[in-house]
Amino acid sequence: MRIMGRDTSYLATYAMRSGESRGRAYPEEEHPFRDPFQRDRDRVVHCSAFRRLEKKTQVFVAPEGDYYRTRLTHTIEVSQISRTIARALGLNEELSEAISLAHDLGHAPFGHTGEQALHELMSDRGGFEHNRQGLRIVDFLESRYPDFPGLNLSFEVREGIIKHVTDYDSPDLDGWEGPAGPPTLEAQIVNFADQITYTCHDVDDGLKANILTETILRRSVLCSEALDDMSHPALQSSDKMRRYQLIRRLIDRQVTDLVKQTAENIGEAGAKSVADVRDCGKSLVSFGAEMAVKAAELKKLLYENFYRDHRVVRMAYKARRILTGLFGAILGDPDLLPVELRQRIEKDGIHRVVCDYISGMTDSYALSENSRLFGLTEQI
Repeated sequence: MRIMGRDTSYLATYAMRSGESRGRAYPEEEHPFRDPFQRDRDRVVHCSAFRRLEKKTQVFVAPEGDYYRTRLTHTIEVSQISRTIARALGLNEELSEAISLAHDLGHAPFGHTGEQALHELMSDRGGFEHNRQGLRIVDFLESRYPDFPGLNLSFEVREGIIKHVTDYDSPDLDGWEGPAGPPTLEAQIVNFADQITYTCHDVDDGLKANILTETILRRSVLCSEALDDMSHPALQSSDKMRRYQLIRRLIDRQVTDLVKQTAENIGEAGAKSVADVRDCGKSLVSFGAEMAVKAAELKKLLYENFYRDHRVVRMAYKARRILTGLFGAILGDPDLLPVELRQRIEKDGIHRVVCDYISGMTDSYALSENSRLFGLTEQI
């Protein structure tokens, strides 16, 4: 049986083709019918750090309820939106999917609160930033292959991880061996797919938790327009269906605007190749001016009325206290670490090893460790 290589003629000239990749740190024989970015995607999905996303927080801590988003459901949603945008623009869906699925691997337990706590605890030893931690995971910490450390992902996927940018993510390129400019368009769309996803679904979670109301959301032009579009009689009596249709409209409006504006940006920049995209010196993926204002307004509304709600703040306070306690206890007695981690102390230093260990914990495991070490049963 002859296996044919995949036809990439449908891709735009500025799309990243796997055959033009800068390759892997450790050369490997190619697969007969899966291209490198497909293999990268599969390696991410099968790694331990990806599975742990199931029990890591988005906003609400895992025990709060089964309905609320976790890092895993968020990641899947980002992947879905990224593929939609990639297809509409003629970009490489496999590359955008691989970056999407890997973009949150480095997150600590308890969301951004956990990341901030670890950054403070590591402030005099390089800090903690989840993009860098994600790259550390795929380059070193995952151990699945006999011939190399990590997952040996393609350069472009690794670049998409380290250069991931949102309101919460500022890339730290210290030690990054690649160019400092903008990454591929496939990586750039993941940045926006992430922002669209967490904004829209935080609206959903906020409504479900009765922290947000439609009255509050109408202070956002984007939400108000979406709500005005929901005149179907069935949407007046079903809160669940109404929430779903609101989120659907919010996502569709933003994705449609992003595709239209990005196509215009690419044309205006005269980008004909991946090299042209990199040489632009800035991201070509963006909202139009009007949508950018509306999206920023919605984010501000969420910050003031959701993220700063006393119930969310209380969870964050307890989470910070738990991680700080665990870090201090393990640092003081390294024998609390699993044997395989203790073996890395001489090479990486006790602080970085403890940081790796705690950042890899799920919310529920961190709570259990807190109970085992201190005899405290916390309710977040």
